[in-house]
Amino acid sequence: MLGLFLIGVSVSAAVVLLAKFATADGDFTLLSKGPPKREEVEDKVVWITGASRGIGEILAKQFAELGAKLILSARNVAELERVKSELVGKHVPHGVEILPLDLASGEEKLKEAVEKAESFFSAAGVDYMVHNAAYERPKTTVLDVSEEGLRATFNINVLGTITLTQLLAPYMLKRGKGHFVVMSSAAGKTPAPGQAVYSASKYALNGFFHTFRSELCQKGIKVTVVCPGPIETSKVSQPQSSGQSVTSEKRVSSERCAELTIVAATHGLKEVWISNQPVLFVMYLVQYMPTIGYWFMDKIGGNRVEAAARKGNTYGWSLFFNQKKKTT
Repeated sequence: MLGLFLIGVSVSAAVVLLAKFATADGDFTLLSKGPPKREEVEDKVVWITGASRGIGEILAKQFAELGAKLILSARNVAELERVKSELVGKHVPHGVEILPLDLASGEEKLKEAVEKAESFFSAAGVDYMVHNAAYERPKTTVLDVSEEGLRATFNINVLGTITLTQLLAPYMLKRGKGHFVVMSSAAGKTPAPGQAVYSASKYALNGFFHTFRSELCQKGIKVTVVCPGPIETSKVSQPQSSGQSVTSEKRVSSERCAELTIVAATHGLKEVWISNQPVLFVMYLVQYMPTIGYWFMDKIGGNRVEAAARKGNTYGWSLFFNQKKKTT
């Protein structure tokens, strides 16, 4: 009887776990941590790149509400001013600085930006560096990637981000503390058919920052790598042109992505995944059963590129089952 009881308990626990996983929008460690820790960011200086729209804009608003001082960077100054005007928080507006920045502008310009950032707020220095800016082109096949697109993606996503980190890190080391929050991607953990170059740039970021943390963590430097899957970055639905199908992609909202990112940072997590299913399932599969995970991705690769071309759903389960019959 005891054996049957234990089996029943185990089965019930497994069912509950599977139900939670099916409805999860992040990895289990992340979702177990509760709300952001306000005390970790209140009165701290947070520098956000790509802060003029999307996740960067929402991160700025949520950090401001938690009492942080902010440095907002992007190329579009007018949009940065708009974001600043919409912030609400303990240090708004006097604790918010706008610092125009182009990650592809070269080392000298980035050095000037770092020096300005460090001089703000009575030279308090940067506590959190949120690497959010990124460059992504529309999905295309590997063979259609241009050299211009390759260089543009790596100049911003990899070279500019790494250079900015190398320039800022010495200031943090001198203070004995600093935290880099890196907005990577699920495409940096799994194959991403139709996004080969973007995926490669995110794999590069993951490799650099995990190594960077391993080298400097004993000197007070923290790194949190965030890997979101599909995120809804606009509240406005884009009209579908003639011949295009309406997508049914279920995406995590920008607000939820930003919230979970701050949870991860304030709880000191090293890497987190943010996504609905099936992307979250694929990330676990590739991480823990890579042979099966890559087989799964090989099955959907061609279908995903075709779905992107017709503006269809590029993240649904249907990609796996929609296999075309071979013609003889």
